[in-house]
Amino acid sequence: MNSERNTALTNEMIKLAFVESLRKLNPKTMRKNPVMFVVEIGFLVTIIMTFFPSFFGAESDFYYNGFVSIILLITILFANFAESIAEGRGKAQAESLKKTQKDLQARVLLEDGSYSYVCSKDLKKGDIIFVEAGELIPSDGEVIKGLASVDESAITGESATIIKESGGDFSSVTGGTKVISDQLTIRITSNPGESFLDRMISLVEGAKRQKTPNEIALNIILVSLTLIFLIVCVTLVPISGYVGVTIPIATLVALLVCLIPTTIGGLLSAIGIAGMDRVTKFNVIAKSGKAVEAAGDINTIILDKTGTITYGNRMASEFITVEDVKSVELTKAALLSSLYDETPEGRSIVELTKELELIEIEQNMKESFGVEFNAQARMSGTDFQNGLKVRKGAVDAVKEYVIMQGGVIPSDLDDKTKLIASKGGTPLAVVVDNKIMGLIYLKDTVKVGLKERFDQLRKMGIKTIMCTGDNPLTAATIAKEAGVDEFIAEAKPEDKIAVIKREQAEGKLVAMTGDGTNDAPALAQADVGMAMNSGTIAAKDAANMVDLDSDPTKIIEIVGIGKQLLMTRGALTTFSIANDIAKYFAIIPAMFMLTIPQMSTLNIMNLATPQSAILSALIFNAVIIPLLIPLAMRGVKYLPMKSTKLLSRNLLIYGMGGVIIPFIGVKLIDILLVSINLV
Repeated sequence: MNSERNTALTNEMIKLAFVESLRKLNPKTMRKNPVMFVVEIGFLVTIIMTFFPSFFGAESDFYYNGFVSIILLITILFANFAESIAEGRGKAQAESLKKTQKDLQARVLLEDGSYSYVCSKDLKKGDIIFVEAGELIPSDGEVIKGLASVDESAITGESATIIKESGGDFSSVTGGTKVISDQLTIRITSNPGESFLDRMISLVEGAKRQKTPNEIALNIILVSLTLIFLIVCVTLVPISGYVGVTIPIATLVALLVCLIPTTIGGLLSAIGIAGMDRVTKFNVIAKSGKAVEAAGDINTIILDKTGTITYGNRMASEFITVEDVKSVELTKAALLSSLYDETPEGRSIVELTKELELIEIEQNMKESFGVEFNAQARMSGTDFQNGLKVRKGAVDAVKEYVIMQGGVIPSDLDDKTKLIASKGGTPLAVVVDNKIMGLIYLKDTVKVGLKERFDQLRKMGIKTIMCTGDNPLTAATIAKEAGVDEFIAEAKPEDKIAVIKREQAEGKLVAMTGDGTNDAPALAQADVGMAMNSGTIAAKDAANMVDLDSDPTKIIEIVGIGKQLLMTRGALTTFSIANDIAKYFAIIPAMFMLTIPQMSTLNIMNLATPQSAILSALIFNAVIIPLLIPLAMRGVKYLPMKSTKLLSRNLLIYGMGGVIIPFIGVKLIDILLVSINLV
């Protein structure tokens, strides 16, 4: 699965959706959608009247009653078709994911140290398995021994391999991925049917989608409107009788169906399912529709600095000398300190010094050995056979080292350290024996285009907060360059939870991203927590979304999708309710104008006959549902702006459109019916 996978409708998908729409005619299924259930009851009433008019004590009008019945059936099928199409896309994605699942033979480590082969579907939580290069990982687990590169393209669609190792934030592995090099010992973390891939499959299958709180609330409103219009239609019978007008039951049913919000009632489920589908297109698995909707209401986003706001690959960009040290001396010392440093920072230092061709690297490596970085010393470097020691590391760590060696701290070291930090860089001090030679300026740049994206979030009324372990000066510089609203420097895991709780206490919804075990509490506390697929099991379990591409900035797109989902639902609800106005002007005059000629003044569309007016409104009511399916599936285009402006814009477009379009549509259908002599 990848973000570019094709979810276009196929002929097979359309056929399956049509069959499914027929199955959904079962009243047990239809009652889950109260609005369309009322339409189905209306259909049953009119179809009985068509063939057994005496059952209701009504006069027989076979063609009129039959025509109304057919239109009502088509209305129901169109509504079912919309939901089936949305579900079909999810099921198509699920089928592609199921191909990833295979019954593999897994080597389970026994207590005596030997291995036993078992089928992957029989693996249980806690089993220890062994996987070598070229083999598929049979189920979700956590690496407890070894280091290997893993191909996750079957899950994420990304070709780049990921290094997995025991401990740390890159220890979790997913079933269906492939070990490319070396070998891993893995502890299984899920029981059969509960793996990450199993959850993905069930989540993208629209049929299993739970209704969200907003959707439930809207359903209640639609049911209330349906009841109100039902009462209105029932009371029309005695009122019309009082003025000497007999209204056919089929006409009353048509009036009820046209007045209740059938358009949004038929599209509501499709909108929600399509919203989940748009999230999966971005290679993000939402554990519930509630999470997607919550993303649409987010007020605050908490983002990590390294790898999210900045590229995270700090590179040497400049050497800054101190006191009387010459530039050549510092450059040579920086190179010697990085001979054995295979980190991106170390390689960038070597690349920066290679241009000078000051020393023979190979000769120096023959006469020396490397000193690896460790958390206690916070330095790395090179020791030479002649006793020379060259180190580089954090400035405060190097200062302590020099003092212990009996050296002197240069007078301008602190000022130049602050200068680098003020530019948003990271300073590394270089020392030869006990003499500090100068500083290496490591630069971590803000991602291209991120400032503009934060500006968009600001227009949407969303506040951005950057959390970083950097010192306040560096954090302030990066925050200003990136354009975030606030920042927290020298942040610890508990600081993230504290800021989330602070924002939530102000009535705001908060989103954040994370990948480590130490991020799990904050991910669980946030209203929208998006974990990286490359992260730990704890982070993925705590979050309510998992990004398969492990791109922390994707939370910005998810917020946009959530807002688009809410806006689509609101726009189509506005359109649905607004177009009842035109149908009112079509049907009400048609019901009374033969007996009460004065009612004809309300026939502003100049519809030909009462039957033509009723059938035209009913046909438009049915046809508008499939016409809006593409919009429900694609979603209303979202533009970053304040909610008040967005509301005004949607009311203008979909409110006015909902009033004008039905007038045109009903009139055209009326002309067509008259021209083919159907009325």
